[in-house]
Amino acid sequence: MTANTVGRLCFRNVNALAPMVRVGTLPTRLLSLDYGADIVYSEVSLSVEKVQVLETVDFVAPDERVMFRTCEKEKDRVVFQMVALLPLGTCFYIFLFVMCRENDVAAIDVNMGCPKEYSTKGGMGAALLSDPDKIEAILRTLVKGVSKPVTCKIRILPTLEDTVSLVKRIENTGVAAIAVHGRLKDERPRHPVHCDFIQAIAEAVSIPVIANGGSLDRVKAHADIEEFRKVTGASSVMVARAAMWNPSVFRSQGLLSVEEVMEEYLKYAIRYDNHAFNTKYCLCQMLRDKVESPLGKQLKSAQTNKEICEGYGLQEYYKKTQAELQARREAIQTNHNHPNQPVLDGDVTTMHVKFERREYPGEFSPKMFLLEWSRKENLEQPRYETVQRSQDRAFQSMVTMTGKKYRSTLWEKSKKYAEQASAIVCLRVLGLPEGRAGEEYSGLVGKRKREEKSNETPDEEDTTTYFGARKRHLSENPEKQRVTNYSK
Repeated sequence: MTANTVGRLCFRNVNALAPMVRVGTLPTRLLSLDYGADIVYSEVSLSVEKVQVLETVDFVAPDERVMFRTCEKEKDRVVFQMVALLPLGTCFYIFLFVMCRENDVAAIDVNMGCPKEYSTKGGMGAALLSDPDKIEAILRTLVKGVSKPVTCKIRILPTLEDTVSLVKRIENTGVAAIAVHGRLKDERPRHPVHCDFIQAIAEAVSIPVIANGGSLDRVKAHADIEEFRKVTGASSVMVARAAMWNPSVFRSQGLLSVEEVMEEYLKYAIRYDNHAFNTKYCLCQMLRDKVESPLGKQLKSAQTNKEICEGYGLQEYYKKTQAELQARREAIQTNHNHPNQPVLDGDVTTMHVKFERREYPGEFSPKMFLLEWSRKENLEQPRYETVQRSQDRAFQSMVTMTGKKYRSTLWEKSKKYAEQASAIVCLRVLGLPEGRAGEEYSGLVGKRKREEKSNETPDEEDTTTYFGARKRHLSENPEKQRVTNYSK
């Protein structure tokens, strides 16, 4: 399933968790992945921030509500779904996705199938199905503007001919896959899914088609997913309600009891500080007709995640997790008070470091020091990954060295400066020289030049500091006195 040769998410032969309002939050997505889902879909949100305590990336609405929370565990398999906000214009999509940082998700999907009034009333979701030109404009803009795969999710049109025609136009935009809910805009789950439409679509296009809409009458267990795939002729299957009722539907070994699944869900909800009302909602969907049972009544009366845990006998887990989160908060606060101390953010070691050019007057930059050290130790050379923030066009870089990642928490004005800052973090954590003014001259770099001058006997004072080394170098190379190359 995973990805193809260039590391992009593959949509063939996969079982996916469908995007679901209020249900497709982080605990449900992680649980679905645990049980065997290959891809999980999220919902739309507006801005992004990192939450160090939870080790998450949060997408936040203007009123500060967390609309989407993700973490390292799912980033290679989570698809970020957007709704089409027509009044803002297609350029909005590029802005939104750059804001949320492409490295945090595996792909981006545009919702063109939601039939709910709150969606269609604003020209979003299934309302787009009547405007193929707008669909094309949106998808072409996204495909050209982002590096991640772009997909979309639609419903079928009243006639098979119109549906196939629309899907072919969508394929021509360059999307990586298309998910098809086999019902009309006005049909609901009680209506049978039109497998013949999905089959015709799958035969008409070459991109992967993901069949959706079979939960109520066709998909109740893992074996049913494969049967639904065969009946529709689709490349893959997207599961919504069946996974909402019991995410272990993705489990090839068979369904687990709802009680066991709810307990595992609640652990994720506590670990990632899921909103209590959302936790209650998702658990109630799993209870279904047992929502009026003693457990259901206790769940409905609970107001906090702590109270919910009491109903499931998870008080000790709640206390332990809260203690761990508090310890993390204190460690982060300590780092704020002592910003030069390294802090682990997920699998990345971070420091509060800014590259100040004037502090590195020598010929060799921190990047060059790190490169020369890797060569000396016969290690793989450092690899840099840089992202740019859209609102101020600032840069942040991460360097990978011996399998470990390093990054400054500060943003820089240029890509080169951002890479230098990440190199400084790596060098400081490893206890290596970085070329800063006043630092002892280590002899780590410039070995060949020194060997060429091995017959010379430089003044001892001129070789003990970078100022001295720089002075000697410029006296021997007067043509370089005016220019220093910091791009190394």
